[in-house]
Amino acid sequence: MRLSVTSVFSDDISIDLGTANTLVHVAGKGIVIDEPSVVAIRSRNGTREVLAVGAKAKAMLGRTPESMETIRPLKDGVIADFIATEQMLRHFIGRTRRAFDFRRPRIAICVPAGATPVERRAVYETALSAGARKVYLIEEPVAAALGAGLPIDDPAGSMVVDIGGGTTDIAVLSLGGVVLARSLRCAGNAMDEAIVRHVRRTHQLLIGETNAERIKIEAGTALYQPNGRHAEIHIRGRDLRLGRPKSIVLGPQDIAEALEPPIEELSEFIMRSLEDLPPEVSTDVCERGIYLSGGGALLHNLGAELERRVGVAFVVPEMPTHCVINGTVAILQNFAEREHLIIKP
Repeated sequence: MRLSVTSVFSDDISIDLGTANTLVHVAGKGIVIDEPSVVAIRSRNGTREVLAVGAKAKAMLGRTPESMETIRPLKDGVIADFIATEQMLRHFIGRTRRAFDFRRPRIAICVPAGATPVERRAVYETALSAGARKVYLIEEPVAAALGAGLPIDDPAGSMVVDIGGGTTDIAVLSLGGVVLARSLRCAGNAMDEAIVRHVRRTHQLLIGETNAERIKIEAGTALYQPNGRHAEIHIRGRDLRLGRPKSIVLGPQDIAEALEPPIEELSEFIMRSLEDLPPEVSTDVCERGIYLSGGGALLHNLGAELERRVGVAFVVPEMPTHCVINGTVAILQNFAEREHLIIKP
């Protein structure tokens, strides 16, 4: 009887290394970490000391003294600070392992579809430095397609759009292989920035990144409907004219207006990708619909608004934020059949 990869290598780790959040799955245990990709660092005598990682570090955003800084080590889906990323990975990997477990794990880690060879190599080397004995790189949208349950082995095209924090990745798969994969550096963070700009322009109010993200989650919508969502949110910031604190109330219509530019960019990206597909594959995608994954897929009415703009039905899986990590796990568990989906560092 042939043993599965999971049974032989019980210490296998799958990582969705995202700009906004990092998810870590350990074979036999499930998802053990789902925390923000943030590191808090203190500089002292020319050396950098890591104070906190993940949720604890995110709570410090915008509140640190001069001797400390909070860093998002990944920007637009790729490593911007190698040392901070390595420390973050070491911290997360260390939390997954027992004190008496001396084996170095195999790690499967995702990268954006548009990552350059230099960027891929940076992720690969960082994972090795963090304690892996073997590192496999997988394109995020490919993992997302598997995690969303798309029948990628069928002789018909399946398309997934993975909207993360820093990048939106598209993959079209057929007969178990990749027909098209590309990446756009416009995603959840771009939506937050659009909200900051809109509030500043229309209300002369300065708000921070954390506040903008809260607005998007609690009251955000891609398509305003008079009889639809009526969530309102009270926000507080600095009045740019008077220089003092000020409070305003934003509703769904305000957020839909703020998010119009990034959503327009996303829809154009999807339409260009459809135009570049072979006619037969494009027809398959239009009949089957386009699947949305990632945290951005949770934005209220996003599928309906993209469908209105693109003219193709959009489907949101039950747990869109777990599609990438679940697909990465599936590749490791069926490594012999899915090895061709591994990309070179």
